[in-house]
Amino acid sequence: MLLYNTLTKQKEEFKSINPGKIGMYVCGPTVYDYIHIGNIRAYLNADTLRRYLEYIGYEVRLIKNITDVGHLTGDDINQGDSGEDKLAKKSLKEKKSPKEIAEFYEKYFKETEKEMNILPASYFPKATAHIEQMIKIINGLIKKGFAYEKNGNVFFDIEKFSQYGKLSGNTLENLKIGARLEEHPDKKNPWDFALWLKAPEKHLMRWESPWSVGYPGWHIECSAMSTEYLGETIDIHTGGEDNIFPHHEAEIAQTECYTGKKFVNYWIHVRHLLVNGEKMSKSKKNFYILGDIKEKGFNAMTLRLLLLSSHYRSNLNFTWKGMNQAKVNLQKISDFVLNLEIMAAQDLDIEISAKIPLDEFQKRFESAMNDDLNAPLALSVLYELINEVNKLTSAQRLPSKKSQEILSLWEKMNSVFGFKLNGQAEIPEEILELAKKRQHSRQEKKFQEADNFRKNIEEKGYLVEDTGTGFNIKKK
Repeated sequence: MLLYNTLTKQKEEFKSINPGKIGMYVCGPTVYDYIHIGNIRAYLNADTLRRYLEYIGYEVRLIKNITDVGHLTGDDINQGDSGEDKLAKKSLKEKKSPKEIAEFYEKYFKETEKEMNILPASYFPKATAHIEQMIKIINGLIKKGFAYEKNGNVFFDIEKFSQYGKLSGNTLENLKIGARLEEHPDKKNPWDFALWLKAPEKHLMRWESPWSVGYPGWHIECSAMSTEYLGETIDIHTGGEDNIFPHHEAEIAQTECYTGKKFVNYWIHVRHLLVNGEKMSKSKKNFYILGDIKEKGFNAMTLRLLLLSSHYRSNLNFTWKGMNQAKVNLQKISDFVLNLEIMAAQDLDIEISAKIPLDEFQKRFESAMNDDLNAPLALSVLYELINEVNKLTSAQRLPSKKSQEILSLWEKMNSVFGFKLNGQAEIPEEILELAKKRQHSRQEKKFQEADNFRKNIEEKGYLVEDTGTGFNIKKK
């Protein structure tokens, strides 16, 4: 399996630290607002990676943090330590405690992931529950000479880490030339970043520390939580491309200086999601959350299919036209699976002359996923399978055994794709039996009797539709 490693800027063969086991850290949400479809794309990519690693036999321990303190509004300037705490700001705006704000948006985040069928993490550690671990690391960095304290604030001295910039390319020399940096009176250099900040007198979030009553910097949180649950060196760390600098660059510096070991073997980053070719923003009114998608008549699985239809290292341009096409494609997949389920349940013992090379389809699916998670190519393999089966079944039905074999391959593929479909399993047995009787009546040319069965089905809240392979059943 090849993965593109942001650290080395190339595809590399994946090898885990421990045979058969993988430690994976996913940069989770800052719970001060609703997660948007760009966030969902990043979490979905991590989910796809985790699902495929499990598909090929690994046991994955996935940690996804909840940032509930320390993420400041100026996260794109001044090394991410400028401005107000995002939770504290939202707390004052909504006249609720930071804890209430965090709990509300964490609940929304987890509900959204569940609806998107993103597998839950092994653990969701909260930053506020790991202040002790952060203080321990900061103390260690000060003792080793990589950090310094002034007036209750503690900063990491990046001049002491010669490899700073190896992930993002923002080396010390480049920072001196033109990065967006602001002076802080207690910093030796403007490019140093905060590990601990002294809290203003009325700050809503504050903890005791050896240096001041204050709160942690954003970057130190992930170092503390990742090493706490996955050890000093971890296999995979994922996030959006906006996390590369300064967040992930700072994580590398402080963690490697503290442990003396390599922090992460494979860095995986997702490109930005655009909306109609533009960056998503509330001011442009193109900022969408899952609720907005549903209000337009789409469901979470349609969004999941759209997001999987673009490679994670390419910008995805979200459009409603694209969502409509995804809806059509998802229906195509649903119809395919339902038809197979119906044929598999009908005890059809018939001969077919054509061969469907299921082993070849599986090999091509795996080849696509092994090449840096090429989900769009893997989906195209599924569509080819659907077309081949539909072409065959347009003239005849499949024997139940062959239908079950195709369903088995679909289930293997879908353990990676992660679609939740409205299939036969959700149709009551009574309705399915009526549909079978109706089909039998039609085959016997007893059309009035078949029509009575159809009316009975409709009275019970379902619709039956004839297809070349039998029938579909849907809720009205």
